[in-house]
Amino acid sequence: MTEKTWLLHSKHMERELHFDPAAGLVTRRWLHRLTGTDFIADPPAAPNWNMEFSFAVNRQPPITSRSPHLRLISDQLTEDGLEIGLATDSLQIAVRYTMFADHPVIRKGLAITNTSDVPITLSHVILESLELRAGSADEQRLMAHYGVLPRELFMTGRMDDPALYQFNVHTGEGWIAMNEAPGILKRIDTSWSWQCGVQIGYDTDIFPFERRLEPGETFTTAQVGIAFVQENTASAPQWVMPAYTSAVLLKKGADYQPAWIYNTWEHFFRDIDEPLIESLIPIAGQMGYDIFTLDDGWQARMGEDGIDTAHFPNGLDTIREQVEAAGMRLGLWLALAVVGADAAVAQEHPEWICLDRHLAPRQTFTMSGFAPVMCLASPYRQAVIEHIAAVVERYHLAYIKLDLTTVFNTYGETPGCYAEGHEHHTADESLGRIYEGIKQITDALYARFPDLLIDLTFELWGQKHLIDYGLLAAGDLDWMSNVHDLGAAGPRQARTLLYHRARVMPVEAMLIGNLQANIEPIAERFATAIGSGPLLSGDLRQLSPDQVAWYGRMTGWYKRLRRELPIQESFLPLGAWMQPNAAEWDGFARLSWQGEGIVVLFGNQSAVSEVEIRLPLFTDFHYRLFSVMAGTDLGIIAAEQLRGGVLIPLTDGVQIVEMRRV
Repeated sequence: MTEKTWLLHSKHMERELHFDPAAGLVTRRWLHRLTGTDFIADPPAAPNWNMEFSFAVNRQPPITSRSPHLRLISDQLTEDGLEIGLATDSLQIAVRYTMFADHPVIRKGLAITNTSDVPITLSHVILESLELRAGSADEQRLMAHYGVLPRELFMTGRMDDPALYQFNVHTGEGWIAMNEAPGILKRIDTSWSWQCGVQIGYDTDIFPFERRLEPGETFTTAQVGIAFVQENTASAPQWVMPAYTSAVLLKKGADYQPAWIYNTWEHFFRDIDEPLIESLIPIAGQMGYDIFTLDDGWQARMGEDGIDTAHFPNGLDTIREQVEAAGMRLGLWLALAVVGADAAVAQEHPEWICLDRHLAPRQTFTMSGFAPVMCLASPYRQAVIEHIAAVVERYHLAYIKLDLTTVFNTYGETPGCYAEGHEHHTADESLGRIYEGIKQITDALYARFPDLLIDLTFELWGQKHLIDYGLLAAGDLDWMSNVHDLGAAGPRQARTLLYHRARVMPVEAMLIGNLQANIEPIAERFATAIGSGPLLSGDLRQLSPDQVAWYGRMTGWYKRLRRELPIQESFLPLGAWMQPNAAEWDGFARLSWQGEGIVVLFGNQSAVSEVEIRLPLFTDFHYRLFSVMAGTDLGIIAAEQLRGGVLIPLTDGVQIVEMRRV
């Protein structure tokens, strides 16, 4: 084919792509239609840095979208995007773009096929490389770490930076770069031309990415995305990103209704038994929980189905029956890649065990002692699929909490597997292959149990407090943290985690572990939980009957409201949200695009009796404000007043306001 031009367009943006046999494939124009801004620098300081992709084959100089030997072999426009097919003598490259009618985002990925007759190894993979600019360098501001922490313009975003936000301080207009590569493999470089721009792809140095392709094999990359946003408008990040991530990236989509989950871990840890669980079940049912989860401690050994009969002499069948009779479903903790030292799978298949750099069998510390680690890029993967599926089916599980893997360890152990004979050919390749293995496991489970909720813990993903888009591609939920709930610091630490991630991640995928329902003030625990995926633990027997009934009313209220209003469409932090502390108030609002939802405020120890809130609503409606905590009307307020600032009483330390359009 000769020259060709394509225009990707929606009501939000236009991206013009052009192929020339002499110059390759490039983006010539990327227009924000709401403002008229073209974000592609003109003229580019270094045009060769503007490219649709780049990757190395066998550590040779990279193949890029501008390589002169590329041929255009196909193109296909669809309702939601475009696929462009390119080829060299040994490769075929499909470049896939996706657009959205309701979101100012273009999402993109590659499928690379080895058409030669010998294996090749990919590395240094870059999926987007554009000299985007929102103004001159001294007019721009960069926010890293989930798009909220100020950084220098020239930086490399890694594991804790799934999305970076860059904008013009005068106009408030900018872009958010999203990287869906999993965990330690993600990399975003900003201002890589020393002036402006962004490169999004896989890591090349600290945790280098490799992928071997056999003849005829295809590697489909993670996807990346660019969103256009503008502060103080309906296109602000607090509106654009929650709506996009919950509708597109959340596994079950915008229709997902979050389950209220109880978990036994903190306060009880592994010290659980049949009498204890039977005493907790009816209380949890009265409190309105949907799922009752037994964490670590129910099993005889990790990696097998057997029950610890010393603690559960009658097994779990009776427990399951009692849970369901109380109106809930059972959930269980399961170790994904760590098995008991005497587990049959480790005894029968020692060749599946992960080896460290000294070629010794890898072990990791667990709460039940040191245990061998199995490699998920080996045939063990199919064995663990069958094991988990059998447990899910046997106990009619609604939820599984998957824990402990080999890709990277949260507690300082080196990553990767050095064993030969697995599906990886090097330890570097094992990093990506193990992440792929996790998704292959969850995909197989979803195929059998489409309604199952799968939770991938921070320990499985390899970093404390981490949630990213690669995890959401594999599971519904992320047990993101173990907040040790002692005194008032527990909820404030939980809200710190929530606020710092809520700009770019769907909050209902975040399970902030270990807030205890029985620790006073219980209203603060409840109000914190409704900002994320609602999860509480603790010794429910310590609650009074009145407190149990209070929880039942409050969870019932929240479930009704959540069914009626799409409050996942925004997340607006309030007060001292950057670092919640004892001396100041903080809070958040979760509102639909129509401005209906909840405002949640925490007085902490500030001693304030009322606070002023300003909500960036872009409607002309009036809203009735109702104090859920006090059960009183706070009046009818116009959107204009809410934008300018209104005073909300905060007399008891915690305030939950329900906003409904009049």
